[in-house]
Amino acid sequence: MWLSDLIGLIYPEICCACNQRLTKQEETICLHCIYSLPKTNFLKYDDNPIARHLWGRVPFEHATSMFYFTKKGLIQNLMYELKYNGRYDVGLKLGVNLGMALKEISFWKEIDMILPVPLHPKKLKSRGYNQSDAIAEGMAEAMDIVTDPSVLKRVKFNKSQTKKGKLERWSNVENIFELNDAEKVKGKHVLLIDDVLTTGSTLEACAETLLKVEGLKVSIATLACAESF
Repeated sequence: MWLSDLIGLIYPEICCACNQRLTKQEETICLHCIYSLPKTNFLKYDDNPIARHLWGRVPFEHATSMFYFTKKGLIQNLMYELKYNGRYDVGLKLGVNLGMALKEISFWKEIDMILPVPLHPKKLKSRGYNQSDAIAEGMAEAMDIVTDPSVLKRVKFNKSQTKKGKLERWSNVENIFELNDAEKVKGKHVLLIDDVLTTGSTLEACAETLLKVEGLKVSIATLACAESF
């Protein structure tokens, strides 16, 4: 015990959002930051801005985002740590928070399986892991639902969507996903998970691939959404 306390004094654990020292009762993100994260309050409503953004683009049951992604904000800090600094635990922590919130809402209890949006093998190799896998894993733990990252695969490497027009965005993600095992999701209601919704084109392409499976239904959730998506 004294040794761990001494190590804590020399190398204190800090919050991934605000860089302040964590207490013994805190992990990864301090309680102040957890409560300060900019919630959208979209989760309880089927008619929300995320759903409206995706209407007419792909058939889905429900769609939502939990937080707003703002420049230099807490979520941006956390996403940077998750994607570029090897902090898989950030995805787990936030995934648990999202899963616990969804578990309390009746229409999200229809979900049979959680599927993270896959990364291309090239990007997966450079990053070391898929950030959406971490989020999905945390959600699965909180919701007591299986997650299976092997169902989908990404077969085309594409560049960032952020500076592309609408037609360019779709062209950039067309036919980039394939199914590994359709039987695993046949007749199921799957929840497609990604970290941040910006244009929605990647999620749209992913959902289109899944909806080729007989009897499958898709819902969509992201940890965060850009303020102007």
